[in-house]
Amino acid sequence: MPRKTAARTARLASIPLGVAGRAVGGWGKRLVGQNAEQVSAELSAKTAEQLFAVLGTLKGGAMKFGQALSVFEAAVPSDMAEPYREALTKLQSAAPPMSSQATRRVLAEQLGRGWEERFASFDDEPAAAASIGQVHRAVWHDGRAVAVKVQYPGADQALMSDLRQLQRFSKLFQTVVPGTEVKPLLQELSDRMSEELDYRAEADNQRAFAKAFAGDDHVLVPRVVASAPKVLITEWVDGRPLSSIIRDGSRAERDLAGLRLAEFHYSSPARAGRLHSDPHPGNFMMTGNDHLCVIDFGAVAHLPDGLPPAHGRMMRLALDGRSAELLDLLRDEHFIRADARQQPEAEHVYAYLAPFVEPLKTETFHFTRQWMQEQAMRVSNMRGQDFRTGRTLNLPPQYLLLHRVLGGSTGILCQLDAELPVREMIVRWQPGFAD
Repeated sequence: MPRKTAARTARLASIPLGVAGRAVGGWGKRLVGQNAEQVSAELSAKTAEQLFAVLGTLKGGAMKFGQALSVFEAAVPSDMAEPYREALTKLQSAAPPMSSQATRRVLAEQLGRGWEERFASFDDEPAAAASIGQVHRAVWHDGRAVAVKVQYPGADQALMSDLRQLQRFSKLFQTVVPGTEVKPLLQELSDRMSEELDYRAEADNQRAFAKAFAGDDHVLVPRVVASAPKVLITEWVDGRPLSSIIRDGSRAERDLAGLRLAEFHYSSPARAGRLHSDPHPGNFMMTGNDHLCVIDFGAVAHLPDGLPPAHGRMMRLALDGRSAELLDLLRDEHFIRADARQQPEAEHVYAYLAPFVEPLKTETFHFTRQWMQEQAMRVSNMRGQDFRTGRTLNLPPQYLLLHRVLGGSTGILCQLDAELPVREMIVRWQPGFAD
């Protein structure tokens, strides 16, 4: 992985140059009488299109940054976000593996020159690849099958270089989401992503989850066998990936997988004091005895006091239609900036948020792609009030990973086409909702 290259810098630098050109074009449109709000919305959409396209072609920090920014996809038209998602998918699946010599060199640096003696066998062919590392299958010296995650050489320098470069573009991100206080949000993204470089921190997260869910009837977290800053060894678990169940699972398999996933995400802050914050199908499998196996604990939100009660109160107020109280609470929690030029009206904020709590109105809710698409179209329609309202809302840094998980896991539930008693889980695990 290149640490610093002219090509990486040029691609990142192309973003503000493109935005400057479009800003001049937008100014010209206003001079000839076009609606200022429509011009601004078009500028935001085009900026987001270029932003997503550039980030989606880069590996390492820029790609991880782009993945995290997916929480903003609803702020732009879905057809413009789609090329970005496709680029990320292609980049992840096409990540070139390290050579066996490079892999063994990292293992020697991290585990010592006698590292091979700790394994009964080691497969040089990687079983999986990700943005900053790859996974090998091996057998530990005591006979246990293990997964060995090895970080790409130079991943840390590339990531930090990308993050420093992207921090310079805070004004650019402001044009995409004008209601959001971007600078502290970008800092939070950077802090969380830089934590993923140290596999010892990931090992600590995984140990905490494994302890909290030890012996659980529904969730399995593989135990950590050994760790170093750039190598992580955990027990190997065989299972059926959620992507396979999404593709051709039966109705019962889809509902069970969705139930297990929702149970895990809603209960883990109370049980482990942490929230697994990388929700995509590749990080979850269903085992032969119907357990949900969870892997990859690099991105984790630390919630020692569990889920924030204010979040539960927001859900309850939106569900009950108490728009004025909801607006006041959103202001208190900094979802609405006091210094924002546009202050939203209570009824508009309620209309924007109410459909998102629709799953809580009934005992069970059927999560479908159509429902998800309707929400995305509603909030990304540049001519609609919901789009204008969304642009006035802020995302406080402390809620970033929580909203990333809610959005990502809801997306998986819709891909699964699962029906489950989500309200029952909220009542049990989300403080503030039933108060």
